Amino acid sequence: MRVMLKATLDTEKANEVIRSGKMPELMQETLERLHPEAAYFGPLGGRRTCLLVLDLEDSSRIPPTGEPFFSQFDAEVEMTPVMNADDLRKGLSALG
Repeated sequence: MRVMLKATLDTEKANEVIRSGKMPELMQETLERLHPEAAYFGPLGGRRTCLLVLDLEDSSRIPPTGEPFFSQFDAEVEMTPVMNADDLRKGLSALG
């Protein structure tokens, strides 16, 4: 199942990670572990935010997918089912 993960990083924790110089390394490790289809980073609502599109083969992948953001960045994490254009066409064709 394709999901969009939105991780909103805690400002104080992210500042600490940036000051330590570990932010690039931690983000790279996380991206290598999760293999996102797409990854975007920027300020949303005034806070550092990561938006990742992932294909999770099973719902049991939800805990290990969100955990790096919880444990390393004290992030608020949301996962939302999403579709690409092919998925949408397939779903709409099933409506009859």
